[in-house]
Amino acid sequence: MLSRTPQNQAAQSFRPVVPALPASQPHQVVFYTANKEIYGQGERATALYQVEFGAVRIYRLLADGRRQISAFHVAGEVFGFEADGHHHFFAEAICNAAVRIYRQPLDADLAREILPIALKALVRAQEHLLVIGRQSAAERVAAFLLDLFERQGGLPQVELAMSRSDIGDYLGLTIETVSRVLSKFRAKGYVRLQGTRTVELARIEALRALSA
Repeated sequence: MLSRTPQNQAAQSFRPVVPALPASQPHQVVFYTANKEIYGQGERATALYQVEFGAVRIYRLLADGRRQISAFHVAGEVFGFEADGHHHFFAEAICNAAVRIYRQPLDADLAREILPIALKALVRAQEHLLVIGRQSAAERVAAFLLDLFERQGGLPQVELAMSRSDIGDYLGLTIETVSRVLSKFRAKGYVRLQGTRTVELARIEALRALSA
């Protein structure tokens, strides 16, 4: 399941934009190839995870077999928070990725550093619910691009490790709708598409106005 030789150049462009947890804390760095499971729904939650490079998707399979993605995590971000000792979602590498694994129980210093990170993750989850519950397809895609823009350090070129299908499952849209909205954004000059994995935000204020 594990690969020790990640070579995905795009994956490594997801550079940390938040401080890494202390390297002095006991942890293990594990490398995952694209689409490999990090943990499964229903498994015991015995660790916290921090993306070293690459990107991770958090998702659940619905009763009818559809996939619902609840979060993406990029370099520097921590995931795996659970309230009852079991995972309620699957975590999977989107592309070649390295993940720091901090086994529980955490020592006191690390636990103190984790609390604000956990609260920030909660706020992001709440904001995501507002996005998919109230906004049009164009507004959802604009909000998604701006969110990645901020999380990747505010650079105009946003790297997309995730596929159009992933984005659709995250925003509650079809893959066709995601592609159509991105094409409209390009036609209006809001974005420039550089291949399938890089989107340059050419008119950031226009996207902000759309997603407000």
